[in-house]
Amino acid sequence: MDIEIGAAKRGRRAYAFDDIAIVPSRRTRDPEEVSTAWQIDAYRFEIPVVAAPMDSVMSPETAIMLGKLGGLGVIDLEGLWTRYEDPLPLLEEVAGLEPREATIRLQKIYDEPVKAELIHERLKQIRDAGVTVAGALSPQRTKQFAQTVVDSGVDLFVIRGTTVSAEHVSGQTEPLNLKEFIYELDVPVIVGGCATHQAALHLMRTGAAGVLVGFGGGAAHTTRQVLGVAVPMASAVADVAAARRDYLDESGGRYVHVIADGSVGRSGDLAKAIACGADAVMVGSPFARAEEAPGRGFHWGAEAWHSDLPRGQRIDLGTVGSFESVLFGPSTVPDGTMNLVGALRRAMATTGYTELKEFQRVEVVVQ
Repeated sequence: MDIEIGAAKRGRRAYAFDDIAIVPSRRTRDPEEVSTAWQIDAYRFEIPVVAAPMDSVMSPETAIMLGKLGGLGVIDLEGLWTRYEDPLPLLEEVAGLEPREATIRLQKIYDEPVKAELIHERLKQIRDAGVTVAGALSPQRTKQFAQTVVDSGVDLFVIRGTTVSAEHVSGQTEPLNLKEFIYELDVPVIVGGCATHQAALHLMRTGAAGVLVGFGGGAAHTTRQVLGVAVPMASAVADVAAARRDYLDESGGRYVHVIADGSVGRSGDLAKAIACGADAVMVGSPFARAEEAPGRGFHWGAEAWHSDLPRGQRIDLGTVGSFESVLFGPSTVPDGTMNLVGALRRAMATTGYTELKEFQRVEVVVQ
């Protein structure tokens, strides 16, 4: 139901993950009997966790580490790893910057051009380790580097931006035709973000294997303050899940995976995202707290170094433990930043569900 904001404007009430809660059911199960596995295209993962393509979180080494732990690491193919042969000194410098210096210095560091040969080298390193290979480009760079990415043997191609539409209109340049582009590729594509039923439906019609819900960035994002653009994630995920259902009927059975991207900072958010209809979540800040993370406890995304209008910032999250403990525990903190998968298992067991797709039907309430 629309709410009157003023005489000339009405708006729909929407809910964030903090606004809702999962309702226990009459049946419970043992957490050990719960499966958290999911599959997209030909690729199966034991946990529904995708690491965001952010330099503070994903290096080739941490992408390999996550792959071996059962998740999916996505490397930013426009990040430091494809701009510099050895980005480690720069990562150390970024971690030591004073807050007032961070944005200006990040803009300067990321002014270095992306190099096709480094894209090939980084993706090959991940492939040689025997895990699923995923890399991300922004819509603006996709045409330029897509063939390099495919030739390098990527398994899943991610096109990720603050907002990605199937109908971008530009009077200055020829926009990326997503439907044509995805049709011509030989690899499955995950694309987003989007936050509404209609936008998601259009993205699904392009042939995407999955759509990202939200604007990414999460804890390090300032898009709401800078642009005034935001959609609370519980409502966004539920709306896009409805689009998935409608597209399933429209296409005669083609299932497009929904991946919540943003505002998933704690284990309870992960459980609520799947309860609202997500198949998996893309997370940044939980992994930024891992001891092995390239950011050394600091966290930032591509929005933080935008040359004209930064919509993100470098934040200090500190470290809590290893990648493995962030995912599987044991947890040494009571705030939901560790043992994400263990908490999801317990939430599913408490409500009597053993499969993720079943858990999407769990009852939720508005708090």
